Amino acid sequence: MIALMGGALILAGAACGRASETPAQAPKRPPPLPAPETLSSRPAAGPGEKLYIEKCAMCHGPGGMGTGLLARRSDQPLLEKRTDLPADYVVQAARMGIGNMPAIPRGEVSDADLKLIAQHLAKGAKP
Repeated sequence: MIALMGGALILAGAACGRASETPAQAPKRPPPLPAPETLSSRPAAGPGEKLYIEKCAMCHGPGGMGTGLLARRSDQPLLEKRTDLPADYVVQAARMGIGNMPAIPRGEVSDADLKLIAQHLAKGAKP
């Protein structure tokens, strides 16, 4: 009986201590995702840019899963903002895979299409 009363007193004391604490604030919510990149969002896109949007932007565009992983390794995580990607590097990285990015087989993106995508991404790259 004494043990039960002691346990009840401990629980009552714990409950009283919590009552004096300030209520927990609502958890912070993440900011809304940016609008996805689509062909209709870039009506003046050239051939390589159109292929990039169709084949790559779902991961490498704003809010894509490649953006978060790449952001840890680069000051400019979005591929289209990079200025240090020679076309040959883009082709090699796409065909072999790099980091968490899987290899992109020719059945998904032809050599000709990948070359256009690579040229689009390398437009600002230094030779």
